[in-house]
This record gives sequence, structure tokens and C-alpha cells, in this order.
Amino acid sequence: MEAHDDEERLCGKWRFACGLYSYNLRDVFTWRLLKTILMGQVLSLLICGTAVSCQYLADAKVETPMLQSFFNYVLLLLVYTTILSTRKGDRNILQILKTKWWKYLVMGLADVEANYAVVKAYQFTTLTSIQLLDCFVIPVLMVLAWFFLKTRYRLVHFVAVAVCLLGVGAMVGADILAGRDQGSTSDVVLGDGLVLLSAVFYAVSNVCQEYTVKNLSQIEFLGMMGLFGTLISGIQLAVLETRAVAAIKWDFNISMLFAVYALCMYALYSLMPVVVKMTSATAVNLSLLTADLFSLFCGIFLFHCTFSSLYIMSFVIITVGFVMFNAVPTYSALPESDSSGDEPAEVFVDLTAESSSDQLLSAGRDSPRTEAPAAVAAL
Repeated sequence: MEAHDDEERLCGKWRFACGLYSYNLRDVFTWRLLKTILMGQVLSLLICGTAVSCQYLADAKVETPMLQSFFNYVLLLLVYTTILSTRKGDRNILQILKTKWWKYLVMGLADVEANYAVVKAYQFTTLTSIQLLDCFVIPVLMVLAWFFLKTRYRLVHFVAVAVCLLGVGAMVGADILAGRDQGSTSDVVLGDGLVLLSAVFYAVSNVCQEYTVKNLSQIEFLGMMGLFGTLISGIQLAVLETRAVAAIKWDFNISMLFAVYALCMYALYSLMPVVVKMTSATAVNLSLLTADLFSLFCGIFLFHCTFSSLYIMSFVIITVGFVMFNAVPTYSALPESDSSGDEPAEVFVDLTAESSSDQLLSAGRDSPRTEAPAAVAAL
């Protein structure tokens, strides 16, 4: 009897580690998950808007990535930093700067340089290399979340990431078959290095974002991003792009393209913390893998790119991987003592009562064994 109980306990631990529970479609496709998917695709559409406006600016011989980012940070500054400055007490901007200024400086620097490095990479390497290497942000983000946010993943999460990357591979293959391997090859090593560097910077910025919006507030994150992003990008703009800005031949079309880019980025930065708080920075980056596909679909109509059925297949594969990742919650390694004095139990993160799939996990663990982890909302 004891041997049977031990076997059941080991099987239960294995299912728990892998996230392998008996899900019905009704348990997986909750309104919360569907809302997350829809909001993730809205973020991808906003990135698509920035990509299309960048392409038109490039066609007009306007290459000022720092100026474009500067307008976005100024909008964040005018809205969210202003709101933050009106708060009183410990949540006031002066109190925040006294205690955490250097943390937000690192976050702002990482975000500004990530945006600059990935745009600069287009001058040295190909679109295919950028699409592939940009996915490096996901494993880096998972590693940083593992160590700094204490997030723990199950086997199904790693499988989901692999499925999403398989979808990216299908997209890149379609690009090659369609002859869309554009870009420069003047210095491939430098270009690829810039993409990898931007991925690391994005991962640092995203981890800071996830911690801030889940432990502090979205307004604080956006206000500090606007403040330090404006300062850093403004200095870098004055140093690197003074001549390029002076050479711009301003007209209505150019002004509208800058406005579209800035508004899309502002909406992206404003909405992304909402989605991150609902899921995680890793899940958001998985959903953003479809942004290149939306850009390709726009390119078919606007830039007369060649269509391939692999693009549809890629979109479906990435979406399936995203659903797999979000269907099973991650958990935290933060210790929580048992009432019986046994070993610390692991604590779940990002679990809410409105998700029926989460309730199913709790029900599956409702047994008398003492090592069953307690599900609580952390971070």
C-alpha cells in the first residue's frame, strides 16, 4: 500500500513539474486566456505600425532612429511623469528618485539602447538574421526571470517556447523562398552582434518592467521610463544624429510618418504593462513574435511583397505555442513555510480566481499529502 502511495506521489510530482493535467478545451480557453491573446495581437499590430512607418521613412532617406524614439519618450514624459509628479507621499516622483533613481536609470538605459541597437543592425546585416537572432530575447528573459523574479517553469513552458521558435523558423523560411532576404551585408558580424546586444537589453528592460508593474505600479514604471528615456535618448540624439536631423526635408508626409511612429510606440508602451501584469514578460514576447507576420501582410499590399502559405502556417504555430505557454501557470521558488513544519512549499505566481484552468490546478492538488504546493498570488 505504501509503495502504491509512493508511486502515486512520484507521478503527481512529475505531472506537476510538466504541467500535465487533464484539460478540457473549456478549461484551457478561458476568457482570461482569450483576452490575453487578443491584447497580445494588438501589441503586435502596434509594432507592425512602427515597422511600416520606419520603412516609409527609410524609403524617404530618413535614418534617425534615436529621434523617433525620443518623440515616444517625450510623450511618456508629458503624460505619465506628469501624473507621477502630482502624487503625494512615498509615491511622489521626488521620493521615488531619492531611493530608486539608479534602478530606473539602468532600466531606461537598457530600453533606449535596445531600441537603437536593433534599428542600427539593419545597416549591417540581413532581415533573416535579425528575425532569427532577435528571438534570443526569450531565453535571456527566462534566465533573468529565473534568477531575479524567482519564476519557475514547467516542461510544457519550454515546449511552448520551442513551438513558437519553430513558427519563427517557418516565417524565415518563407522569407527566403519569397526572396525577401533584404538588408545590408556590409558587416554581418557587427550587425548580428547588435541584434544579440539589443535582445539582452530588451530582456533587462522587460524584467524591470515585470517587477515594477506587479510590485509597484504601472504609472511609476511609465513615468520613470518617460523621464530617463527622454534624458538618455536626448543626449544620444544630440551626440549622434544632429547632422541627420538637420538634413531631413520636412513636409506633411514626413511629419505624419514621425507622428504615426511616435503614437504607435506610445500606445505600445502604455498597453504592454497591462498585458505583462496579466501574464508575464516572457509570454508577452512570445505573442510579439507575430509582429513580423503582420508587417509581412502589410508589405504584401503596401510594398508588393510575395505571399507564401508558410506565413499562415507560421502564424498558427506561434499562436499554438502562445496558448500552450499561458494555459499552465508558472510558479515561484520563493519559500513558504508549512503549518506542519515540513519543507518550504513553492509558491505560484500570477494565479487569479477568474481562471478556471488555475482552479483545475488547485483541484488537482487537493490531496492529503503534505508536499502539495499552496497556490497564492505572489508578486
